[in-house]
Amino acid sequence: MRDFFVRFLAITLLLSSFQVTAFAEEGKVQLAKESSSAILMERDTGAILFEKNSNEKLPPASMTKIMTMLLIMEALDQGKITLDEKVRTSERAASMGGSQIFLEVGEEMTVEEMLKGIAIASGNDASVAMAEHLAGSEENFVIMMNDKAKSLGLSNTNFMNSNGLPAENHYTTAYDLAVISKELLKYEDILTYTSVYEDYLRQNTDKKFWLVNTNKLVKFYPGVDGLKTGYTREAKYCLTVTAKKNGMRVITIVMGAQTPKDRNRQVTEMLDYAFSQYITHKLYDRGHVITTSKLSKGQKSTVEVVTSESVSVLTKKGESIENVEEIVNLNKGLKAPIVKGDQLGTLRLEKEGTVLLEVPLVANEDIGVATWWQLFKRTTAKFGGRS
Repeated sequence: MRDFFVRFLAITLLLSSFQVTAFAEEGKVQLAKESSSAILMERDTGAILFEKNSNEKLPPASMTKIMTMLLIMEALDQGKITLDEKVRTSERAASMGGSQIFLEVGEEMTVEEMLKGIAIASGNDASVAMAEHLAGSEENFVIMMNDKAKSLGLSNTNFMNSNGLPAENHYTTAYDLAVISKELLKYEDILTYTSVYEDYLRQNTDKKFWLVNTNKLVKFYPGVDGLKTGYTREAKYCLTVTAKKNGMRVITIVMGAQTPKDRNRQVTEMLDYAFSQYITHKLYDRGHVITTSKLSKGQKSTVEVVTSESVSVLTKKGESIENVEEIVNLNKGLKAPIVKGDQLGTLRLEKEGTVLLEVPLVANEDIGVATWWQLFKRTTAKFGGRS
């Protein structure tokens, strides 16, 4: 087995020397003046286009549910749950105050209906019901939330519940929320729910419930298709928005605005700035097959190696054309069992020795350990092919 596989590809692109913080520092633009904290991030590259106090620990209110939705989408992707399976409402879930979909004790809804309740109406009760369904209790789910934050390298986040209701020691930052949002957006099916302005639950019953998206920009700003609002007296008005235009997706976050109008205006100004100044050049979608790698002791002798997320290069509009090197490094000595999503290597983009971007490469499928008979047939076939 080769220790690594390296492939160089000359890509003609509009390209500048890429530094994650350089975009945020160059223009020194004045945005989000009436908020406690804010950030503007390009989704594919993670480049920060603007930030203000982005590492300040603040209460996120219902933007907490971005992490809750991430864990739900991961469970769906991994086959641990399905959209049509039933979720029972506990007494604890039904007792949640604040924004809710008015679940009753013992009431059952599908995962998809609960997800709608969280994504569209910011249901605190639906969040707790899903937390209990996935982890057995909300307390166990909170452990999962904090473990996920740590796995993303986030050190300024601590969750105490699944819905963002006020709690001591419950905090995050604009930067950390942007990273969590970036991770959630790997699962683009979430936009099926966050982009809906209005829908209904309990259709064809006498308890039909109208869902209206708390994120009004979904309706009033072209390209906005998520993600989550938030408000408590302590947190004030908060908003995480994602929008896509001309192939570029950005994430904008405002925390601590004084009014909903101020919140929406500041986010809109950040979106206008991003789309007027920058452009992304898509190389690969999530799940693109980069190569195959040899695999020992597996039911298959090779495994497909795919991108774990979308791969793009970000530039300011109108920059000069340059060449990019694409370098693929694979882990050595791969052997079964392999689980879909296991990291098998990295894809790195470089320009003149400067790293532009590095993303994990992962397995495209589960591959179990081969039986003795499978290994024997493979060995005999190998020797039988020799002259």
